Amino acid sequence: MKTRLEILLEKYWEAETSLDEERELKSLLKAADGYPKEKALFGILEDFKNEVPQKVKLPEQKRIRTIRIQWLGWAASIALLASAAWVWQDYEQKKQEELAYQQVMEALALIQTNLSKGQEQMQPLNDLKYLNTTNQLFQTTSQK
Repeated sequence: MKTRLEILLEKYWEAETSLDEERELKSLLKAADGYPKEKALFGILEDFKNEVPQKVKLPEQKRIRTIRIQWLGWAASIALLASAAWVWQDYEQKKQEELAYQQVMEALALIQTNLSKGQEQMQPLNDLKYLNTTNQLFQTTSQK
């Protein structure tokens, strides 16, 4: 059968002890015979606990620049505004291109209607293209 000391040691090594159990373990170790390694461990821990901390001078660390969260927010806002402006400009450019296309199509439609009117007016002259010479044209008119 295991003693209370052995049970507490097993729990200690498995990191399952409470602070009260650790205090009990220390007092049992002081009173028990044997267990030199465990006594040395707890003796060292007590020595560390009783030791007066000396001020240790650490080497100076270089200051690291830190970016504040506020600046990241500003940068994100500026990026958002810039992208919105770019999208708006692209939209306006496409709108102007569409308007120019519509104007060109209207101008071409006007040209087509005027061309068809001109061709209708040229229809009487179209009959003259079958005459061989101008003399034939004038002879027919003079004999009448």
